[in-house]
Amino acid sequence: MSYIVGFKNVSTVGLESSPVVETLAGLRANEARYFMTKYKHEFTVVPASESQEALDYVNRILKERNIEFAAKPLETSQFQVENIKFTYVFYEDGLALNVMYTVDDPKKRAVGFKLSEGMEVPQELEGKFKFARQKSKLAGTIRGSFFVIKGEY
Repeated sequence: MSYIVGFKNVSTVGLESSPVVETLAGLRANEARYFMTKYKHEFTVVPASESQEALDYVNRILKERNIEFAAKPLETSQFQVENIKFTYVFYEDGLALNVMYTVDDPKKRAVGFKLSEGMEVPQELEGKFKFARQKSKLAGTIRGSFFVIKGEY
């Protein structure tokens, strides 16, 4: 069952099992606000149990860097705005992963990682990436990093 993420009233629906549920919900709402402001797109998520195709797609891309997360995926979102395909995965430990895949420009394809406030850097990313900090009214301090996608997906 899909769920439209609001950013005026932050909801923890679908994320209740996360130890950082409030900040993960804020992070998800922060993404929803971004897409509404920039693209007038409603950010919709579905339970990970209903979106195996999106998880398989993300896992194929992560293999480029030999990354396989132990954390349980809770929700995904997959959509296209303009010429960019986006895929999101929100994990139980507080990680939000997004794939930005520009359809017509192979130089603008990347995987982004955002860490909810209060979570540790996942073991799978530790020492491999440097994380920049960003302040958010909805999510507190977000730490983020990314890598450029080399292959075709």
